[in-house]
Amino acid sequence: MNFSKYTRRKFLRNTCLLTAVSGSLSSFLPSSSMGIPKEAQKQFQELTDRNKIKELLKQKTPANWVFTGDSITQGAKHTHGNRSYPEVFSERLRWEIRRSRDQIINTGISGNTTRNILEDFDWRIKQFSPSVVSLMIGTNDCAEGRNINLKLFNENLDSLITGIRALGAIPILHTPNLIIKEKAPERSNLSEYVDVIKRVAEDKKIILVDNWGYWKQAIAMTSQAKIFNEWLNDPLHPNGVGHLEIARLMFKELAIFNSNDPTCGGLYYEGEH
Repeated sequence: MNFSKYTRRKFLRNTCLLTAVSGSLSSFLPSSSMGIPKEAQKQFQELTDRNKIKELLKQKTPANWVFTGDSITQGAKHTHGNRSYPEVFSERLRWEIRRSRDQIINTGISGNTTRNILEDFDWRIKQFSPSVVSLMIGTNDCAEGRNINLKLFNENLDSLITGIRALGAIPILHTPNLIIKEKAPERSNLSEYVDVIKRVAEDKKIILVDNWGYWKQAIAMTSQAKIFNEWLNDPLHPNGVGHLEIARLMFKELAIFNSNDPTCGGLYYEGEH
């Protein structure tokens, strides 16, 4: 525990040094904003994160989108070879929206927590000079034996957001998907960690992709058995369909959803063959 606190303090100290050295306003802007004329940078800085995303997508300068988190973000094993939600996002952005020079970078690692990402921040996030950083985390933080209580989880999230913003990147937070807690009793308090994510997003005015809430709504409209059977591969991990649902909710939150396009549920049509 002491090592974790030391790591967090060191991380925040280094973040402050980075901000102090950079000094200029451009250090607080996404790298893609460098295509914005200087006279417009102040107005850009004053935009909300949602509007910054819209402006970023209008720019011809390519952007780096970093996705990080645990096995769900990594898309490890449980997709059965289908696309994970960062891969679906890449298809949406680089093909359907024609931002082919944007880079979609996935640094999610199975089993990881907020502590792991903090300790590996430079490698997982900073080195890519991100314009946007998408973070889904919490399913492992809440697990018994991880020694990450709610207070420390909150502090770790705060530190990560501080570090992301110091890089000039736009943070996006995700709540995890629902789990079958009866079959994963060691994570039965995940909902409390979800509440922390929501509170941090609200307090810091961060874009939130609320998968937890969306899956609950889907269950209310159909049934728990149907959603868990069709969207999960085991008690914790989404299958390919579950990843599609996560990606599509993200599209809606970023205002890039179009029901006519294939990644959003439209028909794939290849013509005669």
